[in-house]
Amino acid sequence: MSYKWPDKDKDEITDFSVDWSRFLGTDTLSAAVWFVNDADGVKTEVEDAEIVNGLQFVQGTLSGKVSTARFSLGTNNTRYIVTCQITTGAGLQYERSIFLRVKEK
Repeated sequence: MSYKWPDKDKDEITDFSVDWSRFLGTDTLSAAVWFVNDADGVKTEVEDAEIVNGLQFVQGTLSGKVSTARFSLGTNNTRYIVTCQITTGAGLQYERSIFLRVKEK
């Protein structure tokens, strides 16, 4: 199942978040890894400032039970699939894919 974030303009630098609190209960976030599907649909891990298929992953952060990714650039009228994979303090792993559409505002 994929979720959807609000549309992003290609000229915006914007944060998008995933709230993991309902999955974690009393557990904590220990790490988050972000992925963006490339033009061929291959899930590609992204590092700070990396560009995949025109979308730039600026950086990722963790705060409490929320993982946040900051994105820049993007190609108009393109729907990206972004995936956040987390590891908890108890060693559990969860993954969520989110649609992010770039559209001129």
